[in-house]
Amino acid sequence: MPKMTFIKPGGVRVEVEAPLGLSVLEIAHRNNIDLEGACEGSLACSTCHVIVDPEWYDVLEGASEDEEDMLDLAFGLTHTSRLGCQIKMTDELDGLTVSLPTATRNMMVEK
Repeated sequence: MPKMTFIKPGGVRVEVEAPLGLSVLEIAHRNNIDLEGACEGSLACSTCHVIVDPEWYDVLEGASEDEEDMLDLAFGLTHTSRLGCQIKMTDELDGLTVSLPTATRNMMVEK
């Protein structure tokens, strides 16, 4: 089974099994990784923002315009930022590494 690594704020690395077809958000939730996903993967928020390791960024399919719009709302946006709900695990992504930002911005609760 493919594996992926989450790097938590503070640098702790957590390697987990990453079943094919699941999103990075779903994989995080299955492994008790603190990745919010307030909209439950419906592409209506930026709380599942992850920072993809640069070595993996170009392996991913490009972000859709809707994802880019949501990323504009993310806290700590970088050149390799993506939404975890939009990255689906494939054999080619075996070994994927993503970092969790130090905070999230949930527009549904912030006023």
